[in-house]
Amino acid sequence: MTNDLTLRLWDGSTDRGVVRLAWSGDEIVSVESADGEGDDALSIVPGLVDTHVHLGYNASQLAFDPTTWPIITPPEERSLHIAANAISCLRGGVTTVRDLAADAVQMAVERAFDQGVLEGPRLRTHGMVGMTAGHGDLFVPPRYRVRDAVADSPDECRKVVRTWAREGADGVKIYTSGGVLSMGDKVGWRNQTLDEIRATIDEAHALGMPVAAHTHTANGVDIALAEGVDSIEHGTGIEERHFATLLERNIPVAPTLLINDIIAEARRPVTAEAQEKAKDVVALRDRNFAAAGAAGIRFVLGTDASSQFVAFGDQMEEVRAMAATFSWSPERAMVAATSDAADAIGLGNTVGTLAPGFGADFLIVRGRPWEDISALDTANIVAVVSRGRLAAGSLPA
Repeated sequence: MTNDLTLRLWDGSTDRGVVRLAWSGDEIVSVESADGEGDDALSIVPGLVDTHVHLGYNASQLAFDPTTWPIITPPEERSLHIAANAISCLRGGVTTVRDLAADAVQMAVERAFDQGVLEGPRLRTHGMVGMTAGHGDLFVPPRYRVRDAVADSPDECRKVVRTWAREGADGVKIYTSGGVLSMGDKVGWRNQTLDEIRATIDEAHALGMPVAAHTHTANGVDIALAEGVDSIEHGTGIEERHFATLLERNIPVAPTLLINDIIAEARRPVTAEAQEKAKDVVALRDRNFAAAGAAGIRFVLGTDASSQFVAFGDQMEEVRAMAATFSWSPERAMVAATSDAADAIGLGNTVGTLAPGFGADFLIVRGRPWEDISALDTANIVAVVSRGRLAAGSLPA
């Protein structure tokens, strides 16, 4: 069965005017000019792509301890919360998400979505390869013995990468600095030796898996660039000396703006330790991000959403913040949240662009957000179509 809509369309890079968009199942069949037809108050845009989320937290409205809930909750129960969080993203206009702290449960949810067992967004998963007492490990209370695997030698790093590959991960995540929300560390702490990092990247690339690098320091960016990572997460330590390499290699950077502002300003309940670390991170970020944006660094949408600080559904607010931070045009911000974000996670030939042969992931919104970024707001969502099926709202007649 073929469905079609006649509305103004922005295809992920260009305003195509009023078109008749036709799709059959999860494939766009045609995009044909239809000047003089359609409702000019509504527009079609690609679904957003969030390259950095964490789905593995409680999805209910009840209070919970984020440091223990993932540990004490059985995987069968966690899977329902993970799926619910992903669906919340979808209803907020995000049709593709990448979880950068995934385990076997997120990977199972990914398969369930792909197989049509549940209707959810496209999900990509990266398993973590970190050290004992590193950023990834210090989300667990220090004397709690049940925790995710860590790697403390090059051989252990290779084994963890291979384990994630066997489990079905799409990639791996490493750490080249400490973090804000991990407990008891410092942002500037070294995470793993160069030999360990090299072993992880070498093994991941040998198995066809991209490597995302968490970093908040200039030295962490140095290491990530020198060792050949595929994306940089947060990147708050980026300095002008990094610009040439970032531009030459076209490396995507997920700036995760809102979460650091929220923690630094304690807009949500947060420990004094995390708030002080976030203040330092924001100060460092603000010294260099405007220049990085002006230089053309490839910033893409990545929110660090987990429901604790950035909610699943806040992605449009992050895009608006990116436009303001980097002094971008509305269209440049939209590219960073759609076609370029899709390309950054290896899905540039599948989603993020509305053209024949691409997946049928798109939004119907009030206004033209590529001309006025303030129109990119969840309040303006009329309908969300994911994999060719209506996921939220209603299609115009």
